[in-house]
Amino acid sequence: MFDLAMHQRLMRPWLMCLGLIRLRLVLTILLAATALATPAELLPRSSSGLDPIRQRDFLQVAMRNGPLTFYEGANGPTGFEYELLHRFTRSLGVSLSVTSHSAIADVFDDIGRHDADLAAGALSLDHERTGVRYSQPLLELQPLVVYRRGMRPVRTLDDLLDLRIGTVAGSGSAEALARQQQNLPALGWREAADLNVADLLEMVERGDLDAAVLYTHQFTLNRLFFPNVERGFALGRPQSLSWAFAADTPVDLLEAANAFIETQRESGALASLIGRYFGHDAYLEYVGSRLFIHHVEKRLPRFVPDFKAAARDTGFDWRLLAALGYQESHWEPDATSPTGVRGLMMLTRPTAREVGIDDRLDPAQSIDGGARYLRHIESRLDEAIDEPDRTYMALAAYNVGLGHLLDAREIVRQRGEDPDRWANVREALPLLQRREWYSQARYGYARGGEPVIYVRNIRRYYEILKYVQRSQQQFDRLGERVLDADEVAPLDIVAPLL
Repeated sequence: MFDLAMHQRLMRPWLMCLGLIRLRLVLTILLAATALATPAELLPRSSSGLDPIRQRDFLQVAMRNGPLTFYEGANGPTGFEYELLHRFTRSLGVSLSVTSHSAIADVFDDIGRHDADLAAGALSLDHERTGVRYSQPLLELQPLVVYRRGMRPVRTLDDLLDLRIGTVAGSGSAEALARQQQNLPALGWREAADLNVADLLEMVERGDLDAAVLYTHQFTLNRLFFPNVERGFALGRPQSLSWAFAADTPVDLLEAANAFIETQRESGALASLIGRYFGHDAYLEYVGSRLFIHHVEKRLPRFVPDFKAAARDTGFDWRLLAALGYQESHWEPDATSPTGVRGLMMLTRPTAREVGIDDRLDPAQSIDGGARYLRHIESRLDEAIDEPDRTYMALAAYNVGLGHLLDAREIVRQRGEDPDRWANVREALPLLQRREWYSQARYGYARGGEPVIYVRNIRRYYEILKYVQRSQQQFDRLGERVLDADEVAPLDIVAPLL
């Protein structure tokens, strides 16, 4: 006969156990759900290799000083890697502290002694270097041979034989030469650890060296200042620019750096920064780089005070106004077009009257009038247009007229796109040359392709002027310390293998 009471007494422990299991399961699910629902920043930080950095509140970085990486600009420290490291430290919630060196070996020594958390400064990823781990690449570095203009063109490895070649010791460029020496044992060169790129190019320009090996982007940044140095050929395969860490550095820091670099790459921020520092090479010849830099040196200094005065009055960057003036007249105060537009900023008579200018050929008046006219145009644009698109549209209207710019914005609307973005307006402006579009436009036909080129040129002149100003301090220092012929001797000679 079934005893219900006995059965309940026997089953009670099992039921209690099952209840505990269910309770634990429910608690586990609740805890998991809570973790998923809680913002990451509200969760307690677990102990990690980043804790010492956060406790002292700064990241210590050893960097090579130079125009590519880190240098003192007009407004303080700057440089491609310096800016990127600033972003990285902000992502960690700490500040950036930099120790500057001139030699590559010194930055590696700093991380080896744990005097720095990481090393940076145009360091190429070198798997053969012991005791070092690298971040994922920031950008590709292509070793490049350059040579003195007027020599027989240097196009192949064999052309380097019997030439006096220089490079920076310990750099990826020196590594590229060493790899090529395995294929061409007769190849030799000179190197020194404390040389910078400007030193090398100065020595080539002056004839102390016949050729040099550096990175393509280094040549891009410096070529304006050394017009007698010619591009040769790419030497070997591209290398990867990376940050370096001591092998025994906590992996948390390396992982944080890699995650940051990946985020910057995916968001487009890294590409934008690369373009800002190294994006000039593709268009330097297009805008007439040698002529432009010649006019920067010979013509521009006379007008800089006037551009700066106009900038103070209107709020524009004086270099943008100077770029506009160059596009209009090549900084010729007496310039006159066949249509009667005159002066450095090429003002029409009605425009001159509108801004209160009585002498269009007076450079100070012309610059002041052009700046105020540009600001007047900008003030009439839709308030929803943000920078830098706002400035680009104002420049386009300076060239083609505000009415045609408004017509182009209307075309953008008709195409279902955002009329507040310059990229869209830039595509629409050339349509004003086509009957099916200009016949419906309020202001009719316009040579809409011209303002597109006009704005593009001004942007490029402006970027070059910004770079010139950023780098001038570097080259002023080079001018104070011009290497004479006797100073070539300290370069160590890397002899041929034969």
